[in-house]
Amino acid sequence: MAIQIIGNGGTVSEVDGTLFRAQRVTSRPVDHGALGAYAYGGTTGILPAALAANSEIFQFRWANTPNFAVIRKVRISACVTTTFFAAGVPVQIDLVKSTAWSVAGTGGTAITPAALLKRRTSMGSTLMVAGDMRIATTAALGAGTKTLETLSLSFINAPGPITASLNGQIIAPGTILWQAEVGDGEHPLVLAQNEGFSIRSVAVPATGTWMATVNVDWSEVTQY
Repeated sequence: MAIQIIGNGGTVSEVDGTLFRAQRVTSRPVDHGALGAYAYGGTTGILPAALAANSEIFQFRWANTPNFAVIRKVRISACVTTTFFAAGVPVQIDLVKSTAWSVAGTGGTAITPAALLKRRTSMGSTLMVAGDMRIATTAALGAGTKTLETLSLSFINAPGPITASLNGQIIAPGTILWQAEVGDGEHPLVLAQNEGFSIRSVAVPATGTWMATVNVDWSEVTQY
């Protein structure tokens, strides 16, 4: 006897073809309900090579309760600006998670999303608090009050161009620092209240100056 699978709206599931009769599936974004999906892209100012080890250049703090921020993708790029690097360690960048983030960071450019950054105009305004997302200008960000995990979620070693004969690229545009292939069963980074992540300049060669861009895609949901 044939078995019918009926969806939430009463529609009967269909199959394709006459040989394998595979079930038809349409992929959809995360079900955000009355909340929404958002994206941010920004650039640092001109950063010195003399940043201390593990200096934070981007911060994303989620302060809302009872909702969650689902981080789908974080991309980064970087290039030399006015001064090439001295030979030395490569440019090292990581992404590290934080918990117990009770006080936001300081310095840099504090982002005020308000009703902006929506993937669709009809979505609700982001629940990100003004200043809880920030990007460095010409110095490291102040850490705020939080507990950084001791291991990185993601790490990049990139070249530090040392002569003007090179093109000045450190990290290519669109480089993925973090991504969850949800359709392949990978779990995204899900942030509860007072959790977040930082992008850090772990180590940089001496003398040079550089800029970095950061792009973040996330959804805000009531449950996940």
